[in-house]
Amino acid sequence: MKQLGKVYLVPTVLSADALFSLPAYITETVQKLRVFYVENERTARRFLKALDRNINIDELQLHLMHENHAPDLALAKKLLLEGTDIGIISEAGCPAIADPGNLIVQVAHQVRATVIPMVGPNSILLALMASGMNGQNFQFTGYLPVKNPERGKTIKDLEATSQKRDQTIVFIETPYRNNQVVQDILQHCKDSTRLCVAVDLTGPTEFIRTLTVKEWKMDMNKVDLHKRPAIFLLHA
Repeated sequence: MKQLGKVYLVPTVLSADALFSLPAYITETVQKLRVFYVENERTARRFLKALDRNINIDELQLHLMHENHAPDLALAKKLLLEGTDIGIISEAGCPAIADPGNLIVQVAHQVRATVIPMVGPNSILLALMASGMNGQNFQFTGYLPVKNPERGKTIKDLEATSQKRDQTIVFIETPYRNNQVVQDILQHCKDSTRLCVAVDLTGPTEFIRTLTVKEWKMDMNKVDLHKRPAIFLLHA
């Protein structure tokens, strides 16, 4: 019986200056792979070249997977059954966390192929570690609704859930809406609720701060989050 291919979940950097955050074995693995599913081809090419200049990008198969381009699952299944290893690379951080890479992993499990998660930076865990909030009971909710009143209602519901369950709520936002989402949190949450804002994680401008909503209302004009990769945590 032909040996099945393996799926390698290859972490990438959260910041362009943060190659130091990746273990050496990631480079060794990438050097052996010829097929990748990537969230952004340009970013993936740049990342692979940064890991090893000698990688011939033109010899690689880079297949797209993002919200506007579903991954070719039939091809992934065919490759694995033929014994071809596959690497998955997210736009930033760990693949299959808040990106479509999990669909390739599902295919691997369907055909009984081995899945290998690799150690690397993850903004959710880094922010949670640094927040001072409950790390034993937390919920990642992805993106909030874009428009009000849905967004305001969601924020209130998440705050209520946090208080009821003693749970840390973690979510993200499109970078150009960061300042607005913080304003919405300050508008809809109680003064005693804690908010952590973690920005540019692992980068030279990294900023992590946890304050109560009341304290943020006094400090917010000192912090500009516009177009900076950010992650938010609430604990009521």
